[in-house]
Amino acid sequence: MKLNPKQFLDPDAEFSDFKTAAVAILPVPYDAGTTWFKGTAKGPEAIITASQHLELYDEMMMAEPFRMGIVTVIPPNISSDPEALQAAIYLSSTALIQQDKFVVLVGGDHSVTSGYVKALHDRYGRLSVIQLDAHSDLRDTYNGSPFNHACVMSRIREITVDTLQIGIRSMSSEEADRIRSENLMVCTMSDYRNGDFDVNGAVECLPDPVFITVDVDVFDWSVISSTGTPEPGGFLWDEALSLLKKIFTRKNVVGFDVVELSYTENDRNSPFAVAKLIYKMLGFKLASQISRGLMDWPDKPRGSLFF
Repeated sequence: MKLNPKQFLDPDAEFSDFKTAAVAILPVPYDAGTTWFKGTAKGPEAIITASQHLELYDEMMMAEPFRMGIVTVIPPNISSDPEALQAAIYLSSTALIQQDKFVVLVGGDHSVTSGYVKALHDRYGRLSVIQLDAHSDLRDTYNGSPFNHACVMSRIREITVDTLQIGIRSMSSEEADRIRSENLMVCTMSDYRNGDFDVNGAVECLPDPVFITVDVDVFDWSVISSTGTPEPGGFLWDEALSLLKKIFTRKNVVGFDVVELSYTENDRNSPFAVAKLIYKMLGFKLASQISRGLMDWPDKPRGSLFF
């Protein structure tokens, strides 16, 4: 697997060596599935660039998660044909998973997720998906395409029916009908804040292993403003981190992605926040293994830690 000329966090070479890294960052610079603002194709590079200005010490965990080894690889072949793109994402994800890498896919618009989900499902035979998003993304087709970003959860539910959607605050009437008729586990932002949905119970009932997909429009604009389909009233930073920490603590998370950052030249805050979110989530994954007594905090990379 070829290395990306830009490495997430830009650590010393010892900590971004493919052979010994526990984590692989897979950027997918693609935005043909978007329906409003373009720019998500430039999102992965903006996130990687911003990550190089992060502090490597995490004050919540009082440790340096990067010491497990985090390597950034080149993107898969980006095709204008959405089916060909999904196949390329599937092949790249599978190749990394087969080498026991914990893969973080960095989008790109949300349509990129299903290829990676299929690769994980094939590895484990079963997979639950937790979606943090402002939109339910349950349309079967949109603008004539089943691979539009508004359809990603429909494509995922063709792979697994074990799904939980959190933070939703925008959907069509048809999607609302589907949620009711299929009794889907969907926690709107209003329900979350009012305590009208048992998120902890829903997370507990999902079978392991779990994949998390984060569309950055789940956040309030004060946290992340540059996204293709913005919605007001989303998660605040600490609110989201508290939820994610609980998920990583309670479930065996085997992969995640972060998608839909839309690069904007005059906004440096949003890509930095996304880069820090990715690093926090990797820290949560590492801390969850340590809390289960499976390892100690690593001081240097030593290969696969999570398989």
